[in-house]
Amino acid sequence: MADYDDQNVFARILRGELPSARIYEDDATIAIMDIMPRCDGHALVLPKAPSRNLLDIAPADLAAVMATAQKIARAAVTAFGADGVTVQQFNESAGGQVVFHTHVHVMPRKEGVALRPHTGEMAPKDVIASHAEAYRRALAGA
Repeated sequence: MADYDDQNVFARILRGELPSARIYEDDATIAIMDIMPRCDGHALVLPKAPSRNLLDIAPADLAAVMATAQKIARAAVTAFGADGVTVQQFNESAGGQVVFHTHVHVMPRKEGVALRPHTGEMAPKDVIASHAEAYRRALAGA
């Protein structure tokens, strides 16, 4: 396995070098909107500590990521009226990983609605901002 690259897009977001629509943050994790969403409300949960993926993340960091993923999944159901939630995590190129900083996808789902294909096309900024605000309201209990 290759070494961690501290110039990956998520490391740069964590350092504030690139913008993101943050929806949650604690001492160990952040949750942001995916800018190329496969569904409305597609969010990402990242550890603040550097790791490539599940194969090298420290157990405490993994536990923190999963606790945050659960929090975001519950908020997704409320914020988007979801019937369920898909949670995905990819490891190394052969496993489908594209950005080599551990992250978990949280996608609110509705019965009978397929995920959009991953085209690499960015969603409009106002849509991302609106979805982020829906999460923030749900997390605040509003």
